Amino acid sequence: MSAVRRRMTGAGSGSLDGYRGSEFGRSRIWGLAGLVLVMSLAAAGALMYFAAAETGSVSAARAEEGHETGALAALPMMKGPSGLPLPRFVSLKSDRVRVRRGPSTQHQVAWVYRARGLPVEIIAEFEDWRRIRDADGEEGWIRRSLLSGWRTAMIAPWRKSERLPLRARPEKGAHTVAMLSSGVIGQVVSCTGSWCRIKVSGYEGWIEQAMLWGVYAGEVYPGRKIN
Repeated sequence: MSAVRRRMTGAGSGSLDGYRGSEFGRSRIWGLAGLVLVMSLAAAGALMYFAAAETGSVSAARAEEGHETGALAALPMMKGPSGLPLPRFVSLKSDRVRVRRGPSTQHQVAWVYRARGLPVEIIAEFEDWRRIRDADGEEGWIRRSLLSGWRTAMIAPWRKSERLPLRARPEKGAHTVAMLSSGVIGQVVSCTGSWCRIKVSGYEGWIEQAMLWGVYAGEVYPGRKIN
């Protein structure tokens, strides 16, 4: 899988570690200024933080149930301050996106994504910032302007070194258009709830929805943009 993300202190073991680029050194400890700012934002952003925590708990529960692979089970939808549903999938608009530990430029940069079109899941909102989660389960804050409503998906990142068929029709026995490697990112054209039509490197075809990270299980996606 091509490099997209590098951790702040070098490559780690996650499937997206190569996708993150180092800038200021990775640390789990925030500086005093960051803590003060978090405290000042706590009252106004409490609901959004609670939403993120609740979503994370559900995600952990799904993992314990063995559903961490394949399309994520759709969560009960709530609306964020933007009026858009939470959680929801979007993609990175730029090939260089800084992820911060909190919703402001005063917070430390945790890592830098280097992959335009990488799918991420928005799990909370605070003013012009979005808390996102990636395919590794890593979470951080990104400016809304750096996210695109166009949907993308990653091919079975949990099936490392495997290849999956892209088919001409949404049927298991349909002709194979191409074989796609684990971790490849494609544009989502539409989803029926069990199959998704995607575009990858000049190829277009169908793949089982359960083999994608970037869409929800059972989600019917008509191909419209939402951000």
